[in-house]
Amino acid sequence: MIKKFLNHVFFIFLLLIASVSSSYSEILKKIEIIGNERISDDTIKVFIPFAINDDLDNQNINLILKNLYETNFFKDVNIIFENNQLNVTVIENPIIQNINYNGIKAEKIREPVLNKLKLKRRSSYNKLFLQQDKDAIILSLKNLGYYFSKVDIFIEELENNKINIDFNIDIGKRAKIKKITFIGEKIYKDRQLRRVILSEEFKPWKFISGKKFLNENLIEMDNRLLKNFYLNRGYFNVNINSSFAKLIEENEFELVYNINAGKKVFFNNLTLDLPSDYDAKNFIELTKVFSDLKKEPYSINSLNKILDKIDVIALNEQYESIKILVNENLNDDKLDLKFIVEETDKFFVERINILGNNVTQESVIRNQFELDEGDPFNQILNNKTLNNLKSLRFFKTVSSEVKEGSTDGQKIINIFVEEKPTGEITASAGVGTSGTSFGAGVRENNFLGRGITLNSNFTISEDTIRGLFSVKNPNFLDTDKSVYTSIESLETDKLKAYGYKTSRTGFSLGTSFEYYDDTRFGLGTSNFYEKIETDSTASARQKKQEGDYWDSFLKLDIDFDKRNQKFQTSSGFRSIYSVDIPVISETNTLKNIYTYKYFTELYEENISSVSLYLSAANSISSDDVKLSERLNIPSKRLRGFQFGRVGPKDGDDYIGGNYLSTLNFTSTLPQILENSQNTDFLIFLDVANIWGVDYDASLDDSNKIRSAVGIGVDWFTPIGPLNFSLSQPISKANTDETETFRFNLGTTF
Repeated sequence: MIKKFLNHVFFIFLLLIASVSSSYSEILKKIEIIGNERISDDTIKVFIPFAINDDLDNQNINLILKNLYETNFFKDVNIIFENNQLNVTVIENPIIQNINYNGIKAEKIREPVLNKLKLKRRSSYNKLFLQQDKDAIILSLKNLGYYFSKVDIFIEELENNKINIDFNIDIGKRAKIKKITFIGEKIYKDRQLRRVILSEEFKPWKFISGKKFLNENLIEMDNRLLKNFYLNRGYFNVNINSSFAKLIEENEFELVYNINAGKKVFFNNLTLDLPSDYDAKNFIELTKVFSDLKKEPYSINSLNKILDKIDVIALNEQYESIKILVNENLNDDKLDLKFIVEETDKFFVERINILGNNVTQESVIRNQFELDEGDPFNQILNNKTLNNLKSLRFFKTVSSEVKEGSTDGQKIINIFVEEKPTGEITASAGVGTSGTSFGAGVRENNFLGRGITLNSNFTISEDTIRGLFSVKNPNFLDTDKSVYTSIESLETDKLKAYGYKTSRTGFSLGTSFEYYDDTRFGLGTSNFYEKIETDSTASARQKKQEGDYWDSFLKLDIDFDKRNQKFQTSSGFRSIYSVDIPVISETNTLKNIYTYKYFTELYEENISSVSLYLSAANSISSDDVKLSERLNIPSKRLRGFQFGRVGPKDGDDYIGGNYLSTLNFTSTLPQILENSQNTDFLIFLDVANIWGVDYDASLDDSNKIRSAVGIGVDWFTPIGPLNFSLSQPISKANTDETETFRFNLGTTF
């Protein structure tokens, strides 16, 4: 018994000794740096977070050692602390004089392969970083399809502890995808599945596409695309078991995807479980959604739309902090879902950091925020902020991350942007039954990084020259008010054909601001000097209008915007009413314009819209409206017809109308090149009418429906955006002139 007691005492004594030993410390009296040649004593001492007369123990010494190694300045560090003196002995890493990457000539390969390497010229050499850079080069080349690349490294030692590094890179041949095969319980034909994935089989005519080469990142994306494809078609338990590449010949592979689709599953009972203090009436529209989905094939997109809908309703009803749980109960091929809404603790935005904006000023970016520092954090508003930034079209990429704040209940939002060229040079042309027209323009969307838009353009047709220069500041003096001004000129020369010529030059300026939620109010003025000349061949009406005019108008706008998002809108509507009220005018022309556009999804990945446009121009003093103030159907609202050559005519001259209306339907075709990120196809139907001749009731007012159907393409080419349309008129007046093809081409700077 006594022996056992003594053993316990001895064990406790050893613990006390160990504790005293580990906690033993001395007072620091002196720091001595040994072995440094290039790195100064003062620089090294910066990484020693202790001062003279501080207590130092073993734990502190280990921290110093860690700090010095992390600088990457030293090959070896030795620290001895005795007699109150800290001796730090270092052996410095060599300095890299030059780094040469031999064997890669094409800049389109060099840039993605070399831009993220760790070792830099004039930096300290690190053997671990050297190996990591070698591995990174090989991996980057693999991602570009060079699966047989080799990298050899040569180090040349120089004087003064400097070195040169040579990477000799043999990229080898690119690995071609000779064949793509789908095996297993795949349900769908290979031809249909090939349209889902990004990877493509190698064909000689696919000389532009890089997707015909083996790429691990692309294969991972293919797996996700295939899984989403099946999940959106009812295959709830789908598994993409494996995907692998099999070498067939020297540099040709067969890409194999093994798919197990499983049984098709259908939505059954969908229910919503709300907290007791929530008003179920606010969520009543979900009842119809649940009813419509019952017995429909399971779809991950439909599920996500329900979750988004719940989030939006909760946000609108001021339920700011919620989480949604989904309980799934699968019974044979019937899936019951219960959406459980729970309130969560509120988190507040402590700070919002913006990273990557080396051109755009921070105030321009913050003006797009739906969340401010100090607000309750909400993921929907954070997503809206990102969408607002994308809608500016200033950035190549926009993303964010949400991190924990400095205290509980706070969040820090980091927003990452990558700048892109915001200048545009555009050219356009049209070919129709009466000849051609063309135009050009220069536009800067982010002048000096302040979000200011500068726009100048001109168009020329056989008898018209039109020019415009405008400036718009969407956040004037950080007031959240938009301010704009423009100078424009229009000359219509029809002296030879119809005996008259008009020249109209003027300026506009105005402002707009948020008046109420989702509602903006605009106030402006436009002022024009106009000269009308005639000769002996002009009509009596045209001769009567000869002379000089000065017109001033007060412009009022109301913009009610209920779109779900500004960028790539998929639902909601926008309604705009505008009126020009004459202030100084001989004809006192009052012009009204109303536009309404509704967005919806007819099927998966589709975006469709219906647009209504109404306009009227009449004199409030019963005078005749001048020819320059008469209306013409905008070319984008009636494709297939020449601008200004539709509607009422006086003799052979198109004079425009007092009234016009258009109805437009467009729908995207995501099935065509569905995995292309740079090309969009759409179909359209345009219906329009223009009528009314106030100055001569004997003239035909041309009250007839015009319509056209066609296909359009928006393609972001390597040199810039290109869009063109092919149109086929369906109905028209005998006097209307058609235009079957129109294109616009631009480039950026």
